[in-house]
Formats: sequence, structure tokens, C-alpha cells
Amino acid sequence: MDKSVAEKVDYGNWVPSRSIYLPGVISALFLGLSYAFLPLIVIAGFFFLISAYFAYARYRFAPVGGNLQVQIRDLVLAHLEWNGKGIGIDIGCGNAPLVIKLAQKYPVAQIMGIDYWGKTWGYSKNACQRNARIEGVGKRVIFQKASGSALPFKGGCFDVVVSNLAFHEVRDIKDKKEVIREALRVAKKGGRFVFQDLFLMHRIYGKTDDLLSTVRSLGITEVKFVKTGDSSFIPKILKLKFMVGALGILYGEK
Repeated sequence: MDKSVAEKVDYGNWVPSRSIYLPGVISALFLGLSYAFLPLIVIAGFFFLISAYFAYARYRFAPVGGNLQVQIRDLVLAHLEWNGKGIGIDIGCGNAPLVIKLAQKYPVAQIMGIDYWGKTWGYSKNACQRNARIEGVGKRVIFQKASGSALPFKGGCFDVVVSNLAFHEVRDIKDKKEVIREALRVAKKGGRFVFQDLFLMHRIYGKTDDLLSTVRSLGITEVKFVKTGDSSFIPKILKLKFMVGALGILYGEK
């Protein structure tokens, strides 16, 4: 059997295991202390519910639980109008699931993925290259380390610019609207863009109408906005603000 067939891709899970284990451990500690002070059992139950919630979310995001993570990611592709000719870039590519999907869907396009990577999420350039090789697109994609706040490219050099749940993670700039500005800077005039992020979290991006006005002020020809949480395939319990309820998609044409 070919080695690449035996290997499995690893795209990670948006819900880190520590979100389950940490409140679980705290719950166990308070449960143990409740023998000496019974009211602590309420606190133990609270942390148990937190652990159970994130365990459910991690399960539903995984392939065995319905692959909601992939379905949400694919909303980016669903809002992309492109003939597949030219060059596309994914800003904050993680372990490269969106880069690879773009390369598979548009076989004549060149796709680049950039990320700062690091240890926070366990993503890496090596994992990107490995996943791309296993998926059969290793020779048609390029990965480069860079920050979304200062892309190392000239303005207007990409036909398509996409990003999925990465802008709010850019740590070296406070105003995340500047990350959007930088992403649009590298798009060609007439190029398409689709960004999915925590756009409904007002403490990060402000009010939606103001955000759209900011984007339009950058000389954008067309910009639209949809709420990710309106998607019928997402369970109501996962539409809470701290899960996917704050997600939205900005898309359009420069």
C-alpha cells in the first residue's frame, strides 16, 4: 500500500482538549471538597457542565460527530465566486484545510497559505505540507510564515483572499479591523474575498454596520455580510456567543 494512502491528515479541532480537562479537574476538586462543605457541590456541578459542553462541541466538530468544523469552514467556499484562474491566499491557514480544499476545487489555481503558527493551537508549517502531500496537492500549494498584520506581499497581487477564524488571533495588532484592511490590500482590483471570523463580537470589531462602512471606505466595490449561526446544520446549543454564535462572513469584490 502506498504510504500516502495509509497516512491520515490532521487538521486539529477548534475546541482544544484543555477546555474539557481543565474544568473537569476543577469539578473533581470541588466535588472532593464538598464532603467537608456541602455547598461546594454546586460549584463542582457548574464546572462539570462546562466540561461536558466543550466535550460535546469537540465531538460534533470532529469527523465522528458530524464534522461541523468542516461544514462551517466550507461556508467560506460557498460564498466564493471564482473561476479558479490565478492565485489565491488563505490568511491564517492553521494546518491548511482551507488551502487544500481550494487547491482541490480549483485544479489550475495556485494557492498560498500563510500563518504565524506557534504552539498555541499545535499548528505548523510541517503539518501543512504533510496534509497537502497526503491530499495530493503538495506540488500546487505554498506555505509561508507571516503575520496577518503585515503581509509580505505587494498590494493587489492575489485574485482571491480568504480567511477562516484567524483575524481575531493576530496578536501583534490591537485593532483587528486593520487585519481586514491588510487582507484587502493584497487583493487585486476586481478580486474576490471571503472572511469568516468573530465579526459579531462587538468588543473586537464594533457594530456590524460600522464594520461594513469601514470596509466600504477602503474602496471595496461590493461587500456583504451573513451570520454563520443562521446555518441550519448548526445545533442551537452551539450557537451561543462564546461558541459559533459570534461568527459571521464578510465577502464580496474589491
